[in-house]
Amino acid sequence: MMFCCSAKSTAAAKAARSINKALTVTALQNRVSPATEDVFNDKFWGSLDLVVNALDNVNARLYVDSRCVYFGKPLLESGTLGPKCNTQVVMPNMTENYGASRDPPEKQAPMCTVHSFPHNIDHCLTFARSEFEGHLEKAPAEANAFLLQPATYIQAVKQASDAAAREQLEKVFEVLVTDACKTFQDCIQWACLKFQFQFHERIAQLVYTFPEDATTSTGALFWSAPKRFPQPLNFNPADPSHVAFAQAGAILKAQVHNITIPAWASDLDKVSEAAGQVKLPVFKPKQGVHIETDPKGTAKPIAHGDDTAVIDDLISQLEAAQQKLPAGFKLAPVVFEKDVDTNFHMDFIAGLANMRARNYNIPEVDKLKAKLIAGKIIPAIATATAMATGLVCLELFKVVQSKHMEAYRNTFVNLALPLFAMAEPIAPKVFEFHNMTWSLWDRWILEGDLTVQEVLDWFKVRGLEAYSISCGQSLLYNNIFPKHKDRLPKKMSGLVQTVAKTDIPGCRNHFDVVVACEDEEGEDMDVPLVSIKFRD
Repeated sequence: MMFCCSAKSTAAAKAARSINKALTVTALQNRVSPATEDVFNDKFWGSLDLVVNALDNVNARLYVDSRCVYFGKPLLESGTLGPKCNTQVVMPNMTENYGASRDPPEKQAPMCTVHSFPHNIDHCLTFARSEFEGHLEKAPAEANAFLLQPATYIQAVKQASDAAAREQLEKVFEVLVTDACKTFQDCIQWACLKFQFQFHERIAQLVYTFPEDATTSTGALFWSAPKRFPQPLNFNPADPSHVAFAQAGAILKAQVHNITIPAWASDLDKVSEAAGQVKLPVFKPKQGVHIETDPKGTAKPIAHGDDTAVIDDLISQLEAAQQKLPAGFKLAPVVFEKDVDTNFHMDFIAGLANMRARNYNIPEVDKLKAKLIAGKIIPAIATATAMATGLVCLELFKVVQSKHMEAYRNTFVNLALPLFAMAEPIAPKVFEFHNMTWSLWDRWILEGDLTVQEVLDWFKVRGLEAYSISCGQSLLYNNIFPKHKDRLPKKMSGLVQTVAKTDIPGCRNHFDVVVACEDEEGEDMDVPLVSIKFRD
């Protein structure tokens, strides 16, 4: 048995051993994701008899579900939400998988509300989470993609619309040039200027564009409920909340740029002293600034007449900047992790949200409350957890006894009502073509170091016309591209490495591709994932 979902595994393993001293438990603290497939590799998944999930987010559940489908392993999925709990049985070739059905998307606040007109702390925290991911995770990751293969990246960007290409390049330019940091003092300066921009300049521009007495086209006051008229803030190194924001921001920015964080960074007085040395710009209002006020508005890039010239200039500056960087240089994107209290992630998000709340005279929250809201955490109830555990154990006995599908039950419970609902699992959708049948649990395995033509022939023999082959995000072959005909005699294993840039570990004897094909009448067919076993 292995617990591999979080650091709670150590406590769980200890508790399990106290109940049954003969139980062998290995407690791991690795995140289960594509990034750790060197740990949770083919051998790991192949050695399992079944998987019991205890995960706290949908993405992790979907990933484990996809691995169980790939390796044909039973999965007992469960979750709790306050007084509610649910369990789902996923059995190979018998039931549909966890990812076959999805909950409807949650209702979200309009973009203009979050960006310019918040009226509760949830809006402020949503904005703060977005800023965290944008500046500390997505922009550095985008910059790394550019640094890895500049020419390929630029060529791909140019395929997008001018407005989208400009926006994408501006983000890379910002992190590599405008906001590039070399020392921790640079990081302090970045955090202070970010504070001044977010909580003074943006708010001052908003107030300039829409004064307190502004009216709508119908004559009504623009700043009427639920809108709140904001007040700009000036960064003050004597204000502990301002300094705490600068401290968290500087530490995270230093991590992105691989800058050594000095010991004094944990001392707010020293950070305050360093922040006091930063020269803040004087705000100058701009004319003709567009601020979205339509609740149905989207974040589509706005086209400008000179986009092409700006794009060319950005590319030339980025290429020049890249030449000055050391060989192999790359940034370290910061992935949000709410459960580590010492990583400054929640300090930054709570600080940013509270300063924004202060702008709009919205009640501020402490770090714990911010964590609950931003992390969408609903406190667990022991009785609901115990109920889910008991229900999963009942299904576990059935799996061990190899029961038929009619014996299994998916369960939904709401202890607050109380409501207990049970149902048999749903069978997977089965596809039929000629004398072949398959479902999501099937994977077609082709043996040999095959060429593209040999793969196409394999499908043709079965009455299917394969017209496209892809690996990950890369297109290995498509019959609409004349140049792809040159790839027909080439080995698939070679294209996976040269075109898809995928390294096949020595311990793996196969790789996976997605094949798109049609039947004799030209209708698309959903076929299983194709694994090519190219070596013994």
